[in-house]
Amino acid sequence: MLRRAIKKWDLVLLMINTIVGAGIFGLPSKIFSLSGIYSLPALFLCAFIVFILVLNFAEVGSRFDKTGGPYLYIYSAFGRIPAFIIGWLMLLTRIAAYAALINLFVTYLSFIDPVFLRPVYRNFLMAGITLALTWVNYRGVKNSTIFNNYFAIAKILPLLIFVLAGLFYINPELFDIRQTPPPLPDFSATVLILIFAFTGFEAVLVNTGEIKEPRKNIPFALVISMAFVTIFYALIQFVSIGILPGLAESERPITDAAQLFMGTSGGLLITIGALVSIGGAMNAMMLMGPRISFALSEENQFPKFFSKLHPKYHTPFYSILFFAGVSLIVSLTGSFIYAVSITVINKVLVFLMVSAAMIKLRKTDKNKTSYFKLPYGNVFAIAGILASVWLLSSSKMEELFDVLIAIAFGIILFSIYLYMKQKNSDL
Repeated sequence: MLRRAIKKWDLVLLMINTIVGAGIFGLPSKIFSLSGIYSLPALFLCAFIVFILVLNFAEVGSRFDKTGGPYLYIYSAFGRIPAFIIGWLMLLTRIAAYAALINLFVTYLSFIDPVFLRPVYRNFLMAGITLALTWVNYRGVKNSTIFNNYFAIAKILPLLIFVLAGLFYINPELFDIRQTPPPLPDFSATVLILIFAFTGFEAVLVNTGEIKEPRKNIPFALVISMAFVTIFYALIQFVSIGILPGLAESERPITDAAQLFMGTSGGLLITIGALVSIGGAMNAMMLMGPRISFALSEENQFPKFFSKLHPKYHTPFYSILFFAGVSLIVSLTGSFIYAVSITVINKVLVFLMVSAAMIKLRKTDKNKTSYFKLPYGNVFAIAGILASVWLLSSSKMEELFDVLIAIAFGIILFSIYLYMKQKNSDL
């Protein structure tokens, strides 16, 4: 049995660590180039939309105490095939995310020492980092959780210093309230970019089987982490606008802004913060990713050995080794670029299906009371569905086609597994 070692505040830090990834270090300039000072209201609009989704996840997630998260919710509401598709897409997303992060980590290191641009050193470093994170997670969820807590605090501190120090150097003239509002397509694009800067919470819920008192702690952690991230992002954007005149053109906006009022040491502090942030996100992926194949195995949709637990550490060690091995191969070959392109749609499909599952579970579990019940829940669920449909409608056709290819490939593998399983049972 998996050990419930993730406590209430561990869960909050895990969600913050997952949501606040490497993207925040480039986000301020991307959204400012589209919407100018109106990037701030776009941020709060985005937070409102995501908060609706978070409340849906809070109710649905509080119904379960097993590992699986969105995969398990959809399995309970809609059955095996829709659940497998979501579980498969979530697994692809986690592998792609880990591979993208570790490549980004080595790229940041190359700014400090160009030697890491050489393929031999680059590959050796990626293998070493993956091995270290595998070892930490292999030896127990408690070790991984402690590791995550340090990462979460360490990544927040440099950004917090940036915000608190930067507030004293704000130039009011850079906030031109006479600026013409951006065209609606640009404002919508800003919200779409921000939506995915606020996500990641859904992946943490995969670890429900290792969370203490999930019915109480999941809603708490979702609300607290999202409130913190909203305020934190808003302050970072506010300081970036108020300090950096060329914000729209900056490739490293937070680093460039920090150098203006803290000098070279400020830029170095933010660069180190970026490395810590990426490292923390990689550890979170190594914690969450293997639990997807574990959950699929528990429901007999993956080979049974994926749900086998280590006799001493109570971790799904085969799933961890599988996730680490595949992620490293994908990282070294660069094939993660294809999977990253469909990550956005994968996330939206999860939001859509979980919002729909909330309506279905309310109908089928009318007598169940031991969960967090959201007032006017069906209204929030419909709002979540509509928001997800709007996000899907903004996706590119080629990306939708890539998702269909990924789903088809997963179904083929699933069919082969079922055939082999049936064949073996007939012998």
